[in-house]
Amino acid sequence: MAQTEHYILNMGPQHPSTHGVLRVKVELDGERIVHCTPVMGYLHRGIEKLMESRTYTQCVPFTDRLDYVSSMNNNWAFCGAVEKLAGIEVPERAEYIRVICAELNRIASHQVFIGSLLIDLGAATGMIYAFRDREKVLDLFNIICGARMTCHYIRIGGVIKDAQDEFLKETQKFVDYVPQMLQEYDNLFTGNEIFMERLKGTSIITKEDALRFNMSGPNIRASGHEYDIRKIDSYGVYDRFDFQVPTGTKGDNWDRYRIRFEEIRESARIIQQALDSIPAGPYMAKVPKVLKPAKGDVYHRVENTRGELGFYIVSDGTTKPYRVHIHRPSFINLQALDTMCKGLLLADAVAAYATVDPLMGEVDC
Repeated sequence: MAQTEHYILNMGPQHPSTHGVLRVKVELDGERIVHCTPVMGYLHRGIEKLMESRTYTQCVPFTDRLDYVSSMNNNWAFCGAVEKLAGIEVPERAEYIRVICAELNRIASHQVFIGSLLIDLGAATGMIYAFRDREKVLDLFNIICGARMTCHYIRIGGVIKDAQDEFLKETQKFVDYVPQMLQEYDNLFTGNEIFMERLKGTSIITKEDALRFNMSGPNIRASGHEYDIRKIDSYGVYDRFDFQVPTGTKGDNWDRYRIRFEEIRESARIIQQALDSIPAGPYMAKVPKVLKPAKGDVYHRVENTRGELGFYIVSDGTTKPYRVHIHRPSFINLQALDTMCKGLLLADAVAAYATVDPLMGEVDC
């Protein structure tokens, strides 16, 4: 019987198929994967250390550069931690605006996921449609804060400026458009035989494995675990809204695609409820110009688009944090890559990378 020799192939670091500067060291037996090791560190930001030499307010823009397609959620996570540490109470109107912006950002991020997954599998049309609709969300961010991706809109104590009538009106138009948008995606992608064949039953992560890898976000929900920090912690005003937590059954590539698809629908539901009940009032708390939280430490987490994003901050009573550590979901979720790819043909590994949906800016910070 013929024996084949195992060999190592490096995939990446490159943007196509490995989603940025991710290098994946693949051990192959012919074209079949024996082991798969993600190698990180090609996009080291040093953000945690940079924050320790800046004031708390100056730290906020750095969070935009973590998961840079979900900057609103990043801002919220850090500001929430500082608000806990300093005992700052956020006005109710600001909480509603934060929810609207965070859910719009979730939709935009999932559109990047859908578009990237499709082009990774060779369907360039899919990316064009998804990115076309993502532009509508970025235009809304441009209205409310003058930026599209690195927004720096959510600040310690609330938001930098109030939501304008134009923003609320255009957001309503977008929410009304979402059902039509999802139906169009369904017609174009979901029933495609090749698309289904590449995703269904491949790269399965069981519920037990998802827990063992400490995964979070859509990846763990696709494996059947109903874990959503918006429900568990009810931070902000999420406890006032009625929404479902979509979960999968198999934990395969298909479930990870469908979970994000359904989360867009649920995000639109949340935004609609927030638009219907947003109260009047101030949008920013009274925050001291020189912010010096008392000595102590705090951990605050949010349900970011890729999972649990948390900030652990230690205060020594000065204007700058003594220590900052970031719990970033992309770094943790990548642990599952070896289990997902083992036994696959090399060409199918690309789908596994895509459905984990890593964002390399937050992997090594």
